[in-house]
Amino acid sequence: MTDAQDRIASLVRSEDYVLFMKGTRAQPQCGFSARVVELLDEYLPEYATVDVLSDPEIREGIKAYSSWPTIPQLYVKGEFVGGCDIVTEMGQTGELDGVLGVSRPELRPPEIFVTDAAVAKLESFQDGPGKPVVRLEVTARWQYGLDFDAARPSDVVVDAKRWTIVMSRGAARKTDGLRIDYVEGEGGGGFKIDNPNEPPKVQQLDPAQLAAWLKDGKPVALFDVRTPEERSTAHIEGSRLLDAEGAHQLQLLDKDATLVFHCHHGGRSQRAAEQALSAGFTDVYNLAGGIDAWSQSVDSTVPRY
Repeated sequence: MTDAQDRIASLVRSEDYVLFMKGTRAQPQCGFSARVVELLDEYLPEYATVDVLSDPEIREGIKAYSSWPTIPQLYVKGEFVGGCDIVTEMGQTGELDGVLGVSRPELRPPEIFVTDAAVAKLESFQDGPGKPVVRLEVTARWQYGLDFDAARPSDVVVDAKRWTIVMSRGAARKTDGLRIDYVEGEGGGGFKIDNPNEPPKVQQLDPAQLAAWLKDGKPVALFDVRTPEERSTAHIEGSRLLDAEGAHQLQLLDKDATLVFHCHHGGRSQRAAEQALSAGFTDVYNLAGGIDAWSQSVDSTVPRY
């Protein structure tokens, strides 16, 4: 048995429920992993997850260990259960109750608030008589969808005098206290959703705001996720390269520390910021436009490349 498979064997024995997935329970990084997480969340308050994206040896090793080519993979009490399709089918047939050894609890409809402005707009959009029936969707990344739709047998239904909201059980678990409004802006109107259950997100930070923070002495951990070669060409004063030493320093910070990540234009740093959220940090920013925007709007002495 290889070292990776030794580690996998230890992992599947360490907890009653272990899910090998892409991302984490709070931040799944693929739709299949998100689907299994949503289903397990209905049954289990606690279960272990292993992020295969953070460990290439585990990512490849788990496929050989289980003789199963895809991820996610669920283990219960040391036994391989299956991947996304199998676990989903078990949830639909009720077989998953027996596999997990627990029954799916009853789910009460969440409390949802819809403003008069939102109701009026829904009524204006609706074709046909009767009050609007709207499907509310909430993805694993807390993105929202609203569309007219009829209720399905497995739906959770929230019924009010002038509107009805229908949603999946997974969405219902995330929406207690949610508020739907309709607001007008310079570019037109749109629905606005406020959800108190939503976890922290990566916030976009304007270069001018970062400059003000640094000038005022605000405690900020600024990490540069570019290559050493790029950093030798141009860097922001006070930043730290996110190399092995930088990653170690990041791990030592308090989870409520203010973190700012930057790269050349903002793409790589966005991914790094999302990983920091997955690791439990709560005040995380991505420098919008990266060091290129910093050069253009804050410090022209920083070379552009």
